[in-house]
Amino acid sequence: MKVLVTGAAGFIGFYAVKRFVDEGYEVVGLDNINDYYDVQLKYDRLKESGIGSTEIKDKLLVLSNKWERYRFIKLDIQDDEGIEYLFKTEKFDIVVHFAAQAGVRYSLENPKSYIASNVVGFHNLMEACRAHAIKKFIYASSSSVYGMSKNPMLSVTDDAVRPVSLYAATKKSNELIAHAYSHLYQITTIGLRFFTVYGPWGRPDMAPFLFADAITKGKTLKIFNNGNMQRDFTYIEDTIDGLSAVVNAEMGNSYTIFNIGNSKPVMLMDFVKSLESALGKTADKEFLDMQPGDVFSTWADIKELVAAVGYSPKTSIDEGVTRFTEWYKHYYHTGY
Repeated sequence: MKVLVTGAAGFIGFYAVKRFVDEGYEVVGLDNINDYYDVQLKYDRLKESGIGSTEIKDKLLVLSNKWERYRFIKLDIQDDEGIEYLFKTEKFDIVVHFAAQAGVRYSLENPKSYIASNVVGFHNLMEACRAHAIKKFIYASSSSVYGMSKNPMLSVTDDAVRPVSLYAATKKSNELIAHAYSHLYQITTIGLRFFTVYGPWGRPDMAPFLFADAITKGKTLKIFNNGNMQRDFTYIEDTIDGLSAVVNAEMGNSYTIFNIGNSKPVMLMDFVKSLESALGKTADKEFLDMQPGDVFSTWADIKELVAAVGYSPKTSIDEGVTRFTEWYKHYYHTGY
């Protein structure tokens, strides 16, 4: 079958492409390669996938020089005509949608980009799925939709109607739009609420990278809410195992939401200590107040995903941090 992966130059999309190629799918990757963070990292991910930066042209498919079943196109999901043409000519069976304007704090600075990409772009893809009878539409939601939940463990059965950032609000809107399209047009839609995914090739705006960068360079490490936060850090390979299982499973319901997390929350200061140990250096720390849009705790209840596909995250925080720091040191200090 043929699968479209949007956000293919992004962190999770990059890993998803590789997994689907390995599993024998014909894969088309899509990304607009925006400059929200270092575009060189995005081009290097594409290079790892056999897509050379000099070969990339707007709206033209490029064949990977590494994987014969992979092609890439630079295209923005806000381009409804471009998306319609791609769907019409490629005839996808499955769409895996990760392209989005990411970042909680950045949504305070540039809210329009979130509406444009995460709402308008999402709707363009849903319309294309409706028009071209896509069998399955899988999309990235976020643990941020739970907002300031009073429940220590976050379950998909909880009310998630009080987001505390615009980013979270747009992710919740994706779930609502998907529900409407599933109901009206019998499209199988599966939303995956990701919980703090980390690992090699990770995003430089996320805590693991920011912390590793500050520790390595001797810069002051800013720790919000005085360190009194915990996160359900989920290693990238465990995340992709869950994604792959969902893609390959027969889903009876037309609309489904799953949590994908490690289900073992880690205190922020314990995560910092693990990074310090892996890097062999102690951080200079500055403790600050809680930032607008942040939440105190994330802890994924994954029983629905376990029941549906046998999901079983295996990577401990120390093992995952070690793998991440090894990549970080090689990529940024040994050279790529």
